[in-house]
Amino acid sequence: MEQKLSKPNQSVEKTLTIIELMAQHKEKMRLQDIALKAGLPASTALRLINTLLLYGYVTQDSTTLRYGLSMKLARLGSMVSAHLDLRELSHPILLHLSACCSESCSVAIAERCQVVYIDVVDGPEGILRITQRIGKSAPMHCTGIGKLFLCDDEALLQEVLHSPLCAFTNYTLCTEEALRRDLSAVKNTGIAFDTEECELGVRCVAAPVRDYTGRVVAGISISGPMHRLTDDYIAQTLTKPLLYAAHRLSAQLSGEKEAALFSEI
Repeated sequence: MEQKLSKPNQSVEKTLTIIELMAQHKEKMRLQDIALKAGLPASTALRLINTLLLYGYVTQDSTTLRYGLSMKLARLGSMVSAHLDLRELSHPILLHLSACCSESCSVAIAERCQVVYIDVVDGPEGILRITQRIGKSAPMHCTGIGKLFLCDDEALLQEVLHSPLCAFTNYTLCTEEALRRDLSAVKNTGIAFDTEECELGVRCVAAPVRDYTGRVVAGISISGPMHRLTDDYIAQTLTKPLLYAAHRLSAQLSGEKEAALFSEI
């Protein structure tokens, strides 16, 4: 039986509104402005802000009397981030994505100039690249997820370009010109491809996972045989659930509300 949620506490709601409001402003704010933008009486806003002051979540400038958030919230955020297990969050999403697409799916993170696979769900046929096993690494320049990181970080791209772009197949992009041209397409579409660049006969499409700052912290990919992962099949069948999966995991990492659930696909 589904548990019913109790009614939200209005004082907590108002306090969270004030915190989010102050977080959106770079400068410290006057009490009147906080109350106005939060839609609260000044007396109510002051009472809630004084509580936040008491517990160290807000500071007040002694000269201007304006209020701002303290670093205590940043410390709490760091503590939460340290406890978040990306694989724990991603695994149910990968399971659902693989079931939706009937293909192999994986999540990988960046480690130096490599991508490291932290979770993999095999498709029904069990067709999966050898590199796509948990804990295995692969070069960035020839993997869909790797290209997502290269698009997001010019310094990382420069580091990769200063190393040999090794060829794994005849389709591997081994020159700066070819790689940059491909990365330009990734920036335009928001998804990245590995078309037989890492292993012959295998194609991969990947989407970025971002944290609350918008930085790419991981990638989700779908892999399968070339004869099945055609351009039309990817565009008509795979792109939407892939982007939903990436957005869902990004939302969990950033604390934002999910725009849609898999049940809506």
